[in-house]
Amino acid sequence: MRWVVALVLVAACGRGADVIVVGSKNFTEQRILGELLAQTVESVGLRAERKLDLGGTFVCDAAIRAGQIDMYVEYTGTALAAILKEHAGSSDRKAVLERVREAYAQDGLLWTAPLGFDNTFALVVRRDAEEVRTISDLAAHPGEWRAGFGYEFKERADGYPGLARAYGVEFAEIRIMDLGLLYRALVDQKVDVVAGNATDGQIESLKLKVLVDDRGYFPPYEAAPVVRGVVLERYPKLAAALEGLGGRMSVEMMRRMNYEVDGEHRDQAAVVRDFRTRGVLAGGHSRASF
Repeated sequence: MRWVVALVLVAACGRGADVIVVGSKNFTEQRILGELLAQTVESVGLRAERKLDLGGTFVCDAAIRAGQIDMYVEYTGTALAAILKEHAGSSDRKAVLERVREAYAQDGLLWTAPLGFDNTFALVVRRDAEEVRTISDLAAHPGEWRAGFGYEFKERADGYPGLARAYGVEFAEIRIMDLGLLYRALVDQKVDVVAGNATDGQIESLKLKVLVDDRGYFPPYEAAPVVRGVVLERYPKLAAALEGLGGRMSVEMMRRMNYEVDGEHRDQAAVVRDFRTRGVLAGGHSRASF
């Protein structure tokens, strides 16, 4: 046991003084948000070590609990359903946030202020699919639609398994695909519906349609930094800077940033710097619409 403790201490000391390790999941929005956290760390005079594109929800959660990263952005509904294995019970954003804060605090992890947007799961179809407007409309055509899902949505309790129970929806085929390929497959008519996210830039740029969750199945998915409590205690200026991000980002803003990286092929660090220096994250407006 002593040698295990020693290795942990060596690893921690190996970072050097004032180095904050920032992680992210493995899709565009998360890499952007990880870069946002890293630039926020650097803005208060600390060094940021970027470990972006780590993997899915469970990889990032395990990493922060093991002290391998110090912070990353998580979504309240994901934390509640996937990590805590609990049902929301209601769509009350405040109640869900308070519950995950309470549970995470027991493990020394703190949720700072939500960034201001809710990135819920979204079922997306081509705009010419006039026969469907809601998920209930989709369920009324059992076995007629081909679906494209990412692995997490297919397996997570708050994804397809729960959705199928809530709506009784059935598909002719379900293809498990890389998240980056979903919308191209939809546009190319290889699938008829995909499970994306409300802030995906391709929704507007490709003129797609989000189906209304008319039964309120999906819980709130507010994005917020999750940070090791010891880090916030040690660096109060960083704690204040992270809180300062609270409420500064709208769904439209996040969708725009995602599109700039995915659609315009801009570097994510440049996109974040552009939005920060233009004052968008200080309460301004996006420089352009789609």
